[in-house]
Order: sequence, then C-alpha cells, then structure tokens
Amino acid sequence: MRTQQSSVTAQGIAAIRAVESSKSPGQRICYDPLARRLVNPFFYFLAKAFAGYGERKAPGTAGFLVARARYIDDYLEAGLDSGINQLVILGAGLDSRAYRFERLRGRVAVFEVDHPATQRGKRQRLRKVFGELPNQVTFVPVDFNEEGLDKLFGFGYDRRQKTLFIWEGVTYYLMAEAVDSTLEFVSKNSGQGSSIVFDYVYTSALTAASKRGDIARMQRYSRFTGERLNRRGP
Repeated sequence: MRTQQSSVTAQGIAAIRAVESSKSPGQRICYDPLARRLVNPFFYFLAKAFAGYGERKAPGTAGFLVARARYIDDYLEAGLDSGINQLVILGAGLDSRAYRFERLRGRVAVFEVDHPATQRGKRQRLRKVFGELPNQVTFVPVDFNEEGLDKLFGFGYDRRQKTLFIWEGVTYYLMAEAVDSTLEFVSKNSGQGSSIVFDYVYTSALTAASKRGDIARMQRYSRFTGERLNRRGP
C-alpha cells in the first residue's frame, strides 16, 4: 500500500460488513454494529448501491467476506471460552472486535497491529465514535513487509500467555518472506494452547490465465487502492 495512505481495502471490507449488518437478524450472516460508524459513509453507500452489480461481476465475493467475518467471530468466542489471555489482531484495518466483544474487557490484553497510516486513520475514527480513544487496546504500528513482530515486545506483549492471533484478509498482499516470518513468530513466541486463524489465496489463483472474477477485479483496482495482490504469497 502507499506509505501515507490509509487502507482503501479495509474501508471496502468494513462497508460490506456494515451492509450485511443492516439486514434483519434472520437474514444476516455476520453482525458488526460498529462497522457503519467506523467506515467512511461514501464507502458504505457505494457498497450498498452497487451490491447487485458486484455480485454479477464477481459472484460470491461479498458472501465470502461476511462468512469469513462470522467464522472468525465464532473462533474468537471459542478462544474466550478456552481462556485466552491475549488477542493480537494482525493487519487490523477497521476490525471492530476489540470494541464489540464485551468479554475481552478486563480479561484479555488486546493488541492491534497495522500499517502506521491505516492505524492513524482508525484512531481518528475511533475518537469520533467513542469521544476518546478506547483504552482497552494497545496499537502497534508495523509495516509487515519491512518490520517483524518482535516490535510487539516493546508494547507489553507476553510470549508466555495463551494468545489468539487473528490475521484476516492480509496474507495475499504480503511478500512470501513476510508471511513466513509472521508464522514463525507466532510459533516461537506464544504460550501453550495459542492459535492463529487466517485466510489465504493460492498463488495459482493469482497467476492463472483465466482468473476468477473476484481476483481479476482486485488486481484491476490495485492502481486505485495501492494494495497489490502478491503473486509470491502462499
């Protein structure tokens, strides 16, 4: 992504969660009541207005995104049931779990790790939503392609604790080396019973002569977002 630009992709994904969350309880797959308040209104109305067009051009994309959000929400609930002590959200974007999961408060140390530019934008948005910056989260600025997660130690992360790492919608934008080093960090620097949940795209999906609609669309829009899918990823 561009050095000083907050993630456009994070805005788009949050907008899709917001649209899904506006549906009735019997219809929606995921529920993120903070998404609409965190996302730029322009992106929300764009996502709502062009939902049908997007489904025709790239069938299943929005469905995947909301199902992924629901799966990770459920995984976090299971982690809380199992007694995690730390939550690390990698490439947090406009993830709102730290603010809508009440069970985290006072029980679990939460770290949001993200690119400095995206993090600045999110902190400004959080202040507008809550009136001040919520104090239950520690923000750790990291450029995954340039820095390692060792930076967490300077912000109070404890490698002995049972930790859940959430890595949603990030790996396919990174160099393979950055993915490997992140997974190595998790393996070597988390307590017994720790886990990581993440999604990925096979390299073959990015290099195929005839690409899926969602992949082709993301690659086309990379000029606008500055967030290029990495062909040397997993």
